[in-house]
Amino acid sequence: MTDHPYVGLWVTADGHIRHELLPEGRYVEARGSRERAYTGRYTVTGTHIDYVDDTGFSADGDFVEANTLHHAGMVLTRRAEEENA
Repeated sequence: MTDHPYVGLWVTADGHIRHELLPEGRYVEARGSRERAYTGRYTVTGTHIDYVDDTGFSADGDFVEANTLHHAGMVLTRRAEEENA
């Protein structure tokens, strides 16, 4: 299990990009109608996140506030659990 407060769903304002950070250090990224566009692993150090997808591509980002993630020129916000249902 990872030890950080950022597990959950992170979404761009238009809902096109969705990152689900899973507690075991894996992630699933959806893009538009592609629900599993990218999958891989991630690590969080403080407020910094590093991604490595299953093809070997890497990216990173930073949690700027408790509910804001800046990643690859995008801003994602935490989606509340009740919105996921």
